[in-house]
Amino acid sequence: MRRIALSAVVVALLGIGAYGVFDNQNPQPQSARAQEAQEEIQQAEVSVQSLDENAALLQDEENTIGIYETFSNSVVAINVSVAGEVVNPFEEFQDQLPPGFELPPQFQQPQGENGEEPRQQGTGSGFVVDEEGYIATNYHVIEGALQENSLEPQESAELTVVFPGSDEELPVSVVGVNALYDLALLKLNNTEDLPENAQPLALADSDALRVGQKTVAIGNPFGLASTVTTGIVSATNRETPFPSIGGINVPMVQTDAAINPGNSGGPLLNSSGEVIGINTAIIPSGNGITEQRGSLGIGFAMPSNVLRDNLDTLRAGEYVGNLRSRPRIGISAVSIDDPDYGFTDEQIEQYAIPDGVVVIEVADNGPADRAGLRAAVDDQRQPLPDAADVILSVDGTPITTIGELQNIVLRKGEGDVVNLKVWRDGEERDVEVTLEVVEETAQR
Repeated sequence: MRRIALSAVVVALLGIGAYGVFDNQNPQPQSARAQEAQEEIQQAEVSVQSLDENAALLQDEENTIGIYETFSNSVVAINVSVAGEVVNPFEEFQDQLPPGFELPPQFQQPQGENGEEPRQQGTGSGFVVDEEGYIATNYHVIEGALQENSLEPQESAELTVVFPGSDEELPVSVVGVNALYDLALLKLNNTEDLPENAQPLALADSDALRVGQKTVAIGNPFGLASTVTTGIVSATNRETPFPSIGGINVPMVQTDAAINPGNSGGPLLNSSGEVIGINTAIIPSGNGITEQRGSLGIGFAMPSNVLRDNLDTLRAGEYVGNLRSRPRIGISAVSIDDPDYGFTDEQIEQYAIPDGVVVIEVADNGPADRAGLRAAVDDQRQPLPDAADVILSVDGTPITTIGELQNIVLRKGEGDVVNLKVWRDGEERDVEVTLEVVEETAQR
């Protein structure tokens, strides 16, 4: 309102300068015109002063404020401290820090005191998932506190969380881990430590996400507590250019909300304050894509449905390690139009190859090999369109990417049977495969 009124005043004053003392149509002394201009300015100032700030808030602003004020109390800072070699917790991301940026004192490289060993420290985020004091986060946030391939803490490890508005570090324990999906579940050692205003965050259906939906990320980037950033869902089912910590490519939620080191493990929320993903990864600078420092507007979150599917096993105290420890079909496969190992557009059209994943390798004497699956490829590992097997569905669910195949198989246990619909040279057939742990060769 003020900008419009003052613009009109500027135009009026310019008119005085251009036409001199008198206006040809309405001749008035300059003092009278100046007095009118002054009155307009005063009216504009009164109008600005009487502006109701709450009424002026845009709907989107009100929504963001409401989400932050309602749900930020449920997002914690996770602190990991281990006696040993001094390591900068953000060393991996040092080239992304702005020139001259200094970390908050509590996150700078720790020094040993009174002859004690210095401590390795790290920080991340997490969020409350129920009223019993369980907290979800990324496995890589707390991995340094655990013994290798175990839920047992290192002897000198300290693992604590800090709730917003408090400086008290509350001890927590690691209940369950699924490294395949970079998930970990923590629990307050004393459930009574859970603040009354830290309500459990609800999990949305990430399969129902639409590109363009609003996103709100809350976390502790670079140790800056309770930081909120906003954006949109930039893409869904995004296969990232790097595998998860467990060695698989998981279809992720992509967002342009600013995600930085320290946001890991924190929630990505929708406009209803529901969790649509766990902020997990960013594309670091120096990757050949760009040399820009800091957030690049490309962040990835583990879909909320992945957490939902794994909560029971995490609560039960299960430790799921890397891909090699899981039962598999015993193949390597790619989407039919994969630019490196898929079919060409001409082949897809000529042979009428349906959507699916094409098998390019079968582990000798593995489950797929015994079930009769085959990988027919040339010397360059290019599949032969009249001989290679294309998997169209698993247990009746259509698949078009290796990530979709992985998501189904990794929910199974050793000895489970999966039913595959397979296309070979123009014909479809049903193939039953009994899953088992497969050694090095196979990837899926």
